[in-house]
Amino acid sequence: MSEKFQVGQIVEGTVNSIKPFGAFITLDESTQGLVHISQISQGFLKDINEAVSVGDKVKVKILSIDDNTKKISLSMKDAFEKTPSDTTVNSAQASSNKDRLEDMLKDFLKVSNEKQAALNKRNNR
Repeated sequence: MSEKFQVGQIVEGTVNSIKPFGAFITLDESTQGLVHISQISQGFLKDINEAVSVGDKVKVKILSIDDNTKKISLSMKDAFEKTPSDTTVNSAQASSNKDRLEDMLKDFLKVSNEKQAALNKRNNR
């Protein structure tokens, strides 16, 4: 099994069957592996049937090969290379979120300081 496939290799397979915990992917005539539901997409996936169907051709990355048990662990989400534009978009979103958080904290501190000053003024009477 490990002669044909290597850990880290990206291959194409066909969805053979779907279970609540993942999808079995046929890699060749005699080899199949499992894509756990957590390895199908980047976000939370409630129903695996929303992402794949039996017969779908999918690209998968081989995560591990156990020659003793003849099991292959696969990932669909790791099979896609991140492009520089994906990274740029993500860093721009992170920067935007950071700016919004800083603005919210500044507003909170301003209101908090005003309330504290009002309380101190009232207590000093």
